[in-house]
Amino acid sequence: MHGAAQRMDNLEQLDFLRKRWLDREQELITVIQEETKRTEEEEEAGYRLLTWSILRALQKINEAKRFEGEAIMSAPKFFHSAGRGDLKFWGKDDGPTVVVWESLSESEEEHWSKKMGKSKDWVVWCRSRKKNEEQRPFDGKEIFSNCSKQTQAKAGEKMK
Repeated sequence: MHGAAQRMDNLEQLDFLRKRWLDREQELITVIQEETKRTEEEEEAGYRLLTWSILRALQKINEAKRFEGEAIMSAPKFFHSAGRGDLKFWGKDDGPTVVVWESLSESEEEHWSKKMGKSKDWVVWCRSRKKNEEQRPFDGKEIFSNCSKQTQAKAGEKMK
């Protein structure tokens, strides 16, 4: 999305947030400025926001009501609540959750890991773990993987 469409989406998100922050507009402006700086730094480092269609699909897995991660301006409005770490974007901080792991800082990962406790009503979106990478603090199956499977060689062919 570029140009006028992107600006319109940003204006709609701002209007959505204003309604939820009511009489704390100056605080909201400060948070948006900080979040914008954080997002720009993450994007410079190669992070890309997920599309809302992917987030809707993840939401359907466990009928998630809460979104954890991203930034206040990019958090999808179709969740009843959203936040990242100690920062509550809107809504109550409970219920089935979709977590975007790569958008969390180390301290936010720790915070979320403690908060989730023994609950299993969450879905985590993250990159596939590399073989030498430490085990993540959550159990579950990798739904998505960036590893391709090698095909078996047919009789008489060599594997490449």
